[in-house]
Amino acid sequence: MTDRHVFEYALLRVVPRVERGECINAGVLVYCRAKAFVAARTHLDEARLLALDPGADVPGVRAALRAAEGVCAGGAAAGQAAGDDAGRRFRWLVAPRSTIVQPGPVHTGLTADPAAEADRLLELLVR
Repeated sequence: MTDRHVFEYALLRVVPRVERGECINAGVLVYCRAKAFVAARTHLDEARLLALDPGADVPGVRAALRAAEGVCAGGAAAGQAAGDDAGRRFRWLVAPRSTIVQPGPVHTGLTADPAAEADRLLELLVR
């Protein structure tokens, strides 16, 4: 039997016009403490975004999603968070800070492979 570990995840939502409250899912953040794993998987459906707001800042949204991926990856792309452990980077990403790209609530599950779980959740909840 494969060892399964607790993991946490949150969706990244794009809210182009906060006053309307409409959003699309554009990514997922996955954290597994036991594996010291944190990752972001993103996919922006530009047509859906523009259907909600034809004037949406698509390059800005893409940049915000890339930034989340960079924080998860660590290194220079993570900026000041580069030296933080995976858990601190995940907590930083799920803290609300933007009106356009917003994290959803954190959920939990069990997985033997957090990277595969990130891919599965992207397909299930975003694509």
